[in-house]
Amino acid sequence: MVYSLAATTLTVAAPLGCDAATAEGAEKAAGPDGERGPSDVLVTGTDAEMLVLEVTPANKVVVRLPRVEVGQGVTTAVAMMIAEELDARLVDVDIPLADARSKGNQFTGGSSSVSSLYGPARQLAATARAKLVTAAARRWRVPARTLRTRGTRVYGPDGRSATFGSLTRSAAPITRPAVPSTPKPASKHRVIGRPTTRIDARDIITGKAKYTGDLTAAGAKPTVVARPPTLGGKIVSVDDAAARAMPGVHAVVRFDGGVAVVAETFHHAFQARDALRVKWAPGPLANLSDAQIRSRLRAAVPKLGTPPRGSAQTEAEFEFAFVSHAPMEVLTAVADVRDGRAEIWFSSQTPQSAREEIASLIGVPAAKVRVHVLRGGGSFGRRLNHDAAIEAAVISKKARRPVKLMWSRSDDIRHGRMRPASHHHIRASHARGRVVAFAHATAQVSESSGERGLSAQGGSRAPAAAPLPSDSGLYNFGRLSGDSGSIDLAVPLGAWRSVDSGTVRTAEEIVVDEIARSLGKDPVAFRRTTLRSKTVKAVLDKVATAGKWGRTMPRGHGQGVAVHEEYGSCVACLVEIDAVDPKNPRVTKVVMAADVGTAVNPRGLQAQLMGTAVDGISTVLLAGLHIDKGAVRESSFADFHYARGRHSPLHFEAHIMPSRRDPGGAGELGVPAASGAVANAYARATGRKPRRFPLNF
Repeated sequence: MVYSLAATTLTVAAPLGCDAATAEGAEKAAGPDGERGPSDVLVTGTDAEMLVLEVTPANKVVVRLPRVEVGQGVTTAVAMMIAEELDARLVDVDIPLADARSKGNQFTGGSSSVSSLYGPARQLAATARAKLVTAAARRWRVPARTLRTRGTRVYGPDGRSATFGSLTRSAAPITRPAVPSTPKPASKHRVIGRPTTRIDARDIITGKAKYTGDLTAAGAKPTVVARPPTLGGKIVSVDDAAARAMPGVHAVVRFDGGVAVVAETFHHAFQARDALRVKWAPGPLANLSDAQIRSRLRAAVPKLGTPPRGSAQTEAEFEFAFVSHAPMEVLTAVADVRDGRAEIWFSSQTPQSAREEIASLIGVPAAKVRVHVLRGGGSFGRRLNHDAAIEAAVISKKARRPVKLMWSRSDDIRHGRMRPASHHHIRASHARGRVVAFAHATAQVSESSGERGLSAQGGSRAPAAAPLPSDSGLYNFGRLSGDSGSIDLAVPLGAWRSVDSGTVRTAEEIVVDEIARSLGKDPVAFRRTTLRSKTVKAVLDKVATAGKWGRTMPRGHGQGVAVHEEYGSCVACLVEIDAVDPKNPRVTKVVMAADVGTAVNPRGLQAQLMGTAVDGISTVLLAGLHIDKGAVRESSFADFHYARGRHSPLHFEAHIMPSRRDPGGAGELGVPAASGAVANAYARATGRKPRRFPLNF
């Protein structure tokens, strides 16, 4: 349902996550022509809880987006939806990010942004178009059905035209358009489904795009924090005399998370931070390292039941390490907390919960906290949490001045969120050439409510235990069973791209390959005969054909495949690997195919799939975090070995399957399939059975 908002320009809105009572609003009586003046209140809902589209007199179409852009291309996808239905030029569509609101849905995650906005955004634009056409028809005194729209203009049958901007004031009060306001059928799409370069690409490469670190808001001063050497360590004493005496230092602030230095530049701030003399008490994990954590996880995995009588077993156990999100833009937040109010600028996937938590911690009403959402330089789940913003607000209040807090790369890797470590036990029972039972039990680290100070705050936590992990309903594997356990540790955890599926599906796809081998069947042929879904079979067939599955490979080289289905979408991945040196393998080729329903921007989807392929290569072969006596060993990309250019495939291709279904999710979809395919390719190339990830850990 779409509503007109009281405005002097054409402004329409669609509810996003608000209840029906709020959406219904209160209407005043209409005049004899069915119109209401711009001063009339047409709906109680406002931009605070709706997706709102405005056509400005400058001929721009503005939609303030209640999601965050973190490199996934959601602003481009929404601009394409609007341009499609409004018949506007893409360059005339602006998609700024909305500030934190008091109501509605501003959650960016779960691969849900495009699917949740697809209906409302298109309906908004279709309604606006109908009103603009009606306004032009009245101005020219011609039947509305004779008019056409193109290029952000309305055209008459005699060739005359008017910009949307010139019609916006007269279109604003129209409540009963003279033409239908229904979105186009997929067969009429000219923008949606067409590979499109990101609308912000030029701004990004020229430096025009602004990130939090680029801001000079409120005269905020650069701020860094001295943090404990171990996770959850506490301050015993601080000698800050030398730091305070250094040039450019404005303040030294002690708080629960560490000691902050506010200075004229980041150079001054880092120098002063290093001059602090802090005595730390060790954190609660000071006597714990990887070996003990792995042992406790293994013991926490629930026991599998008794297998069916007369069946043979394919059984395996897997270990997955902690993994950092490590977005290229480190965590940064600007905060100005003074006089009983707060204003915060940062990139957030959960700005509404950030606003509430910040208000609670600094002791001001939420109505006095304003959160500005900025684009982020990557996230992968990291910006679901708002650790840096909370710290910035607390430091600003204590320092009594605006601050620009930046976490260093070391801060984020050693003290930031991470994917939980986990252990998996899988057993497939087969008899007479088919799987008759499949059991999968797992345990993962759960974040205890232990003493971690402010960094324990800030958004969604990793689940205490994974959901029932036997996701192999994807296959016709007979009786499915599974259970999950956990161990509580004072470790900062967070949802990592693809969440549980990235480990659960990876482990299961490895076992599927091993089942096929034990039955003497080709892995692709075996999947074809056991997959339940025709769409999953179709993407598997696509990568097998495009990637030339089964071709002769040199010694030490191998192919691997894997599939995944989630978010109303499915994907298959074929990988080729050079493992002549098993300790230094290199993925040389990746072929992916995805069915996500309607792909609003196929080029953006291909980029997403490429990113998930790199994630799979990284977490299977290279990238993990060690815990040494309560401290994270890694501190930068020098030792947290995420895939670089030399580790990336020489050949990558992504095939988008045609579909007219509404969009499903895509941002996280490819990680499990890519991870499983890399592991299976390594196994076929080396003859080994990969069990611990990353392999070089």
